[in-house]
Amino acid sequence: MITTCTGQTLPDACPPVRHSSRGPPHRPPGLGHRPVEHALAWYLVGVGDVSKRILLGRKLRSTQLGETLLPKRIALPVFASDALSSVAYAPDEIFIMLAIAGASAYVWTWKIGIAVAVVMLTVVASYRQTVHAYPSGGGDYEVATVNLGRRAGVTVASALLVDYILTVAVSISSASSYASAAIPALKEHEVTVAAIAVAVLAALNLRGVRESGTFFAIPTYLFMFAILGMCTWGFIRMLSGTLPQAASADLIIEPVPGWEGGALNTIALIFLLARAFSSGCAALTGVEAISNGVPAFQKPKSRNAATTLLLLGLIAITMMMSVILLADQMNVRYVDPHHIERLRLPDGSPMPPGFDQDVIIAQIARAVFDHFPAGFYFVVTMTGLILVLAANTAFNGFPVLGSILAKDGLAPRQLGSRGDRLAYSNGIVFLAVLAMILIWAFDAETTKLIQLYIVGVFVSFTLSQLGMIRHWGRHLRTETDPGVRRRMMRSRAINTFGFGLTAVVLVIVLVTKFLAGAWITILAMATFFAIMQGISKHYDKVTSELLVEEDDQVLPTRVHAVVLVSKVHKPTMRALAYAKAARPNVLEAVMVDTDHTVTARVLEDWDTRRIDVPLKVLYSPYREIIRPIVDYTRSIRDSNPRGVVAVYIPEYVVGRWWEQLLHNQTALRLKGRLLFTQGVMVISVPYQLRSSLIAKERAEREMSKARPGDIRRGVLHDKPTGRAGDKR
Repeated sequence: MITTCTGQTLPDACPPVRHSSRGPPHRPPGLGHRPVEHALAWYLVGVGDVSKRILLGRKLRSTQLGETLLPKRIALPVFASDALSSVAYAPDEIFIMLAIAGASAYVWTWKIGIAVAVVMLTVVASYRQTVHAYPSGGGDYEVATVNLGRRAGVTVASALLVDYILTVAVSISSASSYASAAIPALKEHEVTVAAIAVAVLAALNLRGVRESGTFFAIPTYLFMFAILGMCTWGFIRMLSGTLPQAASADLIIEPVPGWEGGALNTIALIFLLARAFSSGCAALTGVEAISNGVPAFQKPKSRNAATTLLLLGLIAITMMMSVILLADQMNVRYVDPHHIERLRLPDGSPMPPGFDQDVIIAQIARAVFDHFPAGFYFVVTMTGLILVLAANTAFNGFPVLGSILAKDGLAPRQLGSRGDRLAYSNGIVFLAVLAMILIWAFDAETTKLIQLYIVGVFVSFTLSQLGMIRHWGRHLRTETDPGVRRRMMRSRAINTFGFGLTAVVLVIVLVTKFLAGAWITILAMATFFAIMQGISKHYDKVTSELLVEEDDQVLPTRVHAVVLVSKVHKPTMRALAYAKAARPNVLEAVMVDTDHTVTARVLEDWDTRRIDVPLKVLYSPYREIIRPIVDYTRSIRDSNPRGVVAVYIPEYVVGRWWEQLLHNQTALRLKGRLLFTQGVMVISVPYQLRSSLIAKERAEREMSKARPGDIRRGVLHDKPTGRAGDKR
């Protein structure tokens, strides 16, 4: 086996080594007038790059970032789809919880709805203060970190990350259930359907915020039109006395044993209402996304974000309360789908086999549009679609938060890099992968996932409001203008009320949902907290180790250069020539004896060609290649601790993807080992084989077909990949 081939497939993977004492990399003259190289860069892309261009579109320059910012009409559906989609399940959860005590407990539905609406209005009002005070996009994390300390900020970040992942998992799982109900062939394949939906959403968001926002805007507005139109028509029919009863109105709900309405004492009733209230608070998920997405808005960013937030709150409350009130007026009966046996026919007999209750919105739509079936199908279709799009809020909020955490050293720095389409691509992919894992782990069952919901978002709500209280208090101590002080005191009062209310809701959620699955969320938050703290410590340690010290500018006492040899051929001769040009103190060639016949032939060729560099042969009784070289370089370094060992590795560069399968990866593994050897420098010396020129020849043929003006219009200029661009 030879030691000089890594099987690289692209010429630009091993660019010629260049040295520069100072200044930026040299840019060859006439770069803008080299059409063949523009086309060559296009043909050098791999299959993966071509697929990425097809899926994501052409790359955008950094200067085009402003083109991706969102106007309010697009920002509303982009950031509101999660909160608005809660209309599809928050009322259902309230009815399910109250049904534990039987249909008589439904008298509390609209009152619980009002309580949830009050909380939502409070949260919206509080976050309007946040987006004005902290428009950078840090949202709850920035507020908590600045005002409560780093630990509080990491706690909030952990809660938000978990909540974003759950938003995707819950919304997509619920949508897959709608899909399987509408298409029987998809039953028992909900996990696959959900995973595909997550992948599609990730791909759409990888195309960029502006394009994904435009795509999501129409369905979201249609959903709003469907629900508000249905409720408006329902109220018109109610006022005219023609509102029909729901199909389930005559059904009887059997209370859970021990929860019969007459047997409920005050404590049990309070606990039941608290459970229903905490379930209804699922309607608040997604409200915080706007505070994390302020940088995505067009200028003035904070004002547009605050306006969008107000619109979101008003629309969501209107839709939720309308659905609850209509359901109450139409005597809807709804129980946990896993306990359908608690529903009884009017005569008390069990429901017929195979009975499947419709969700509340479907029951309302079917009755309201009893003479217009198209209205029913429109509402149900838009509701199912919005559940898929709801995950888009997380795909906008999670990457932005991840980029901020990366800049603060709490997350991998890759999360802070924008991709080809100026989106935070790594964060989008990371979110998609985690959501898929969660969907698979819980078998895409919404009823299981919903129990994990809400905890994280109310942790961030509460700490954020506490941070805002301290924020206004700190500024009030230094502000002297009476008008500004009045505004600050008003904002502090809003945040104080918000803190008290969200803290109470958080306690209620923890008490009523802890054993039902909230403990998993708390455990996940603790895990994220520990990981971020570990990442922070790692980056701090690396930074301290990389600080320049006095002896870092001292030149090594000597440079011992080693050129690796497997046979006497052109790559070896090029590596020897390059090593000589560097003028090391000591230069020698080294080969490993794994086959005595091959070694003898190399020694003979070496002497015949009278190569003026000594060739040393390392004996390897077990036919190992890497270990003898590593041990030899270490021995050189140990004999001269203040010197360095420069290892030159000749490498083949091939032009076809399949050709790398015909060459070994010894040099690549060797470089990996030598990187951990102190005082050893590794230099790759590429040699392009004839096959590597195929791409250039194809590019020249394509250029012969190019039309006049193609380069000027950027037809070929925009196609090169980042690697080809780096090479030039």
